[in-house]
Amino acid sequence: MKKTTTRLADGRELIYYDAEDTADAVVRDAVDRRPLEPVATHSELRHDRLLGDTVAIASHRQGRTYHPPADECPLCPSREGRLSEIPDTDYEVVVFENRFPSLAGGAGRCEVVCFTSDHDASFADLTEARARLVLDAWIDRTRELSQLPGVVQVFPFENRGREIGVTLGHPHGQIYGYPFVTPRTALMLRTLAEHRERTGRNLFDDVLADETADGRRIVLAADHWTAFVPHAAHWPYEVHLFPRRRVPDLLALDEDARAEFPRVYLELLRRFDRIFGPDQPPTPYISGWHQAPFGEPSRRDFGLHLELFTIRRTSGKLKYLAGSESGMGAFINDVPPEAAALRLREVASQ
Repeated sequence: MKKTTTRLADGRELIYYDAEDTADAVVRDAVDRRPLEPVATHSELRHDRLLGDTVAIASHRQGRTYHPPADECPLCPSREGRLSEIPDTDYEVVVFENRFPSLAGGAGRCEVVCFTSDHDASFADLTEARARLVLDAWIDRTRELSQLPGVVQVFPFENRGREIGVTLGHPHGQIYGYPFVTPRTALMLRTLAEHRERTGRNLFDDVLADETADGRRIVLAADHWTAFVPHAAHWPYEVHLFPRRRVPDLLALDEDARAEFPRVYLELLRRFDRIFGPDQPPTPYISGWHQAPFGEPSRRDFGLHLELFTIRRTSGKLKYLAGSESGMGAFINDVPPEAAALRLREVASQ
């Protein structure tokens, strides 16, 4: 992998990632010629005294780009007469600082990850080689962001589909470097410690062993990865992808797991697009890597895993978070996890 770092006109960092087999022929020296003012964003972190969690107040995000036409997409490569966030005329994978970050002003960092220069593609359309390059970029950014002052947790994720709330149609994801441990991770750490205290065993190891032994909710089992619908899935179609060898974060994955990941993950995404039948639009989803916070005493017990889910519950119908879910955080799932797993096995690639 070749990594080329540059700066955009307003001072934000941009990084090109090119695969080894094409890197020698690529020169990344394009300059951002847009007349941008220096970045002046600020977010405020506020502590919720009742719940004990943290909320980021980021009013500047009200002005972010919202569903531009395809020929004005800021994530497509630049061309004569239309300059974008990416100065070059083509690229493989690009990461840059978000122009409208949720976390700013030294309180964390937000980055955009463009998976391909093809505006009309999706992650599921990538080759295995390109998906591996994205994985390598996630690993590199986890390493780099973990070294920034104040960043304690790194979360690479992708939102896909207007139903999810995506405002740019170009295939891309984001990476948040949080200056705090997120509520979901804090809850995992608490249950992890309680399980260790009660049983003397690791919770992530037990979950994977139990799902494997049960078998009904297994979606895909490979040499180094296992995908399953969790026993108490919150979402209609939800898959957790665990490496068979528990590691705390992406940095700790061995080469065998890294090499196998693209095939496994692309298969999962393609199955998601087939859940509701060939006449349905692409399935909206959220996909994110859950990694151990840096500096946590229980870091070595944490289990890296990817969570993938959709808010579509059946053809033409979405799962809305209403009173119980939004008001109390108590989920009600209309699709039995065993039925979801069965459907995801039925739509496997031939």
